[in-house]
Amino acid sequence: MAEAESPGWRGPLHGIRVLDFTRVLAGPAAALALADLGAEVIKIEPPGTGDETRSFPPFRDGESHYYLSVNRGKKSIVIDLKSAAGVGLARELAMKCDILVENYRPGVMERLGLGYAALSALNPRLIYCAISGFGMNGPLRDQPSFDIVQQALSGALSVNGEKGRTPVKLGIPLGDLVGGINGPIAILAALHERHATGRGRLIDISLLDGLVGMLGYIAQLAFFTGQDPEPQGNEHPNLVPYGAFPATDGSIIVACLTNGFWRNICEAIGMPQRTADPRFDSLAKRREIRAEVNALIAAFTQRHSVRELVEIFTRHEVPHAPILGVRAALAQPQLAARDMVIEVEHRRLGKVPIVNSPFRFPGEPAPRPAAPPVLGQHTDEIMQELLGLSPERIAELRAARVVS
Repeated sequence: MAEAESPGWRGPLHGIRVLDFTRVLAGPAAALALADLGAEVIKIEPPGTGDETRSFPPFRDGESHYYLSVNRGKKSIVIDLKSAAGVGLARELAMKCDILVENYRPGVMERLGLGYAALSALNPRLIYCAISGFGMNGPLRDQPSFDIVQQALSGALSVNGEKGRTPVKLGIPLGDLVGGINGPIAILAALHERHATGRGRLIDISLLDGLVGMLGYIAQLAFFTGQDPEPQGNEHPNLVPYGAFPATDGSIIVACLTNGFWRNICEAIGMPQRTADPRFDSLAKRREIRAEVNALIAAFTQRHSVRELVEIFTRHEVPHAPILGVRAALAQPQLAARDMVIEVEHRRLGKVPIVNSPFRFPGEPAPRPAAPPVLGQHTDEIMQELLGLSPERIAELRAARVVS
C-alpha cells in the first residue's frame, strides 16, 4: 500500500511524475530537485546493489550516508534492466511519466531500448533529460566522468587554493552537482513549452559545459587579460579587503565590495581617517596595496576573539562571517529558522536527520519530504497501483528475478 501522505499543499510540481534512471550524484541531484518541488519520483535501481552509492561508507545499520544525502522524497523500485521483461516494465513506466532523467554514458540507454527515440514514440509528451560528463557530442563524449575530472578540465580547479601552491579541488563536488542545477532548469523550461506544443523533448546536459558556465567573471578576466587567472586562496582578484583574517581563537571572513563598506570597516577597526586617505579611497588603489590593507585589518582582528569580531562588525554593518565547521553550520539559528535540518522517519533507521529542500514558497507550508527509501521499498506499490499488475503477476516477476 502507498505510504500515508501528509495533507495540505504538496508543492508546485504535484501531479508530475518522474522516472529516475540516475545513480551516484549528478543525476540523483537533478531528480532530487524535482522531488523537492513536489513531483513523484520513481527511482529504478538494479537488483542486489541498487544505486552504487548504497555501498559507499560510512554506514549506519547498513544504510549509506551518501545515498541518504540525495534521494529524499523518492520511491525505489528494483528492476533488472538486463532482462527483456525488465526493459518492458521500464517502458510501461515511461508511458505513464512526464519526465525521465538518466545519467548513463551516451548510448547506454539506446542499447537498452530506452533511448529518447524509442520512448518518445510511445509517449510523445515525455521530457527526456540526459545528463553526462561531456554531453552527446564532441571528442570526449564517451569518456568516463568524475567530479574532479570536470573541475580539472573546466579550469575551476586551477583557480582554487592558495596563491603560489598546487591548486586543490573544491570541497563541494560542484562538478557533479552542476547537473543537479542545470538539469531541472532545462526540464522546467521544457515542461512550460509542453503546455503550448503538447510534446516533450530531449535535453542534453553536459557537466563540463555547466561548470565552465559557472566560471563567470573568471572566464571574462581571461578573455580580457589574455592570461590565466591564478589561485587567490580566500582573497578576491579585484576586491580588497576580501578574505580570512586571524582572531585569537580562529578566523573570520571580511568582504568589501564597495567604498561604503570600506568606510564601515575603517570605523569598525578604529581607523576612520583611512576613509579619506587618498591611498585607500578606491577599489583599484586598495588592490595595488593589498598587503598593506590586509595588514591593517589583521592587526585589529588578531587582538579579538571571533565572537567579539562578529559583534563589532555586525554593529558597524561590515560584511563578515565566522568560518563554521559543518556541524556548527547545520546547527546555526538561521538554518533552524528556515527549517533546513529536519528529522524524517526512515524505514530502517527510524528517526534520522537530513538536510531539507531549499525551496520555499511564501504563503504555503513547506511540504516535508519522505525519507530516502530502502532498496526496492516501493516495488510492489508501483507494480500494483501504477501498472495495475496483480499480486500473482508480481510474484511471477519476482520468481524470475525481474523485480525484487
